[in-house]
Amino acid sequence: MNKKWYIKGLRDGIPIALGYFAVAFTLGIIAKKAGLTAFQAMLAAGLTNASAGGYAAFTLIAEDAGYLALAATELVVNARYLLMSCALSQKLAPGTSTLHRMLVAFDVTDEIFGISVSVTGTLNPFYNYGAMSVAIPGWALGTFFGVVMGNVLPSAIVSALSVGLYGMFLAIIIPPARKSRIIAGIVVISMALSFAFAKIPVISEISSGMRVIILTVVISLVCAVLFPVNDEEGEENAA
Repeated sequence: MNKKWYIKGLRDGIPIALGYFAVAFTLGIIAKKAGLTAFQAMLAAGLTNASAGGYAAFTLIAEDAGYLALAATELVVNARYLLMSCALSQKLAPGTSTLHRMLVAFDVTDEIFGISVSVTGTLNPFYNYGAMSVAIPGWALGTFFGVVMGNVLPSAIVSALSVGLYGMFLAIIIPPARKSRIIAGIVVISMALSFAFAKIPVISEISSGMRVIILTVVISLVCAVLFPVNDEEGEENAA
C-alpha cells in the first residue's frame, strides 16, 4: 500500500518538479548576484524549497544582513506554511507517527499542499514522500542551472519559463472547481480578494505571506460557516 501511494505521489509530483525547475532559474540568478556558487545555491534551495523564502533569503544575503534578520524574515514570509501544516496534520491518520509528520512537514509547499489536500480520504505520508522525491530535486537543480546559465538566457525566455508554475496552479484548482459550483465560486472570490489586497493602499504594504495567511483564515472560516461538510460526506470521503 505504501508503495502504491509513493508511486502516485511521484506521478503527481512530476508536473510540480518541472514547474519548479523552470521557475528556480530566476532564483538562481538572484543567488548568483548574492555571491553564492552554484553548489551553495542548490544546497540552500534544496533545504528550504520555498520561492518567496528563497528570494528573501538571497536578497538579504546580498545585503549582508545578520542571522537574526534573516530568521525573522523567513518566519514572516513562510508563516502561511504553518496553516498548511495544521490542515495536513488533520488529514493524516490519527495513528501517524511523529516522525512521519515531521518528514511531511519538511516540504509543505503551496503546490504539494494543493495536491495533498485534494487526495480523497485519509492522506498517506508516502504520497508526500513521492511528490517530494521529484519536487525537491527539481527546485534545487533549477536553482543550480539558474546560477550557471540563467544570465546567459534572454530575460524574455526566463519570464516565459516562470509561467509554467501558474499553469500548474490551474491544473490543481480546475478539476475540483468543475465538480462543485461552490468551490468554483470560492476560487473566483479568493482570486478577486487576493488581487484587491495587493492593490489596496494600506493592506498592500503587508508582506505577501501575511496577506495569504489573512485571506486563508478569513475565507476558510466564512466557507466553513456557510458551507459546512456534513458527517456523512466526511465519512464517505474517508472510506
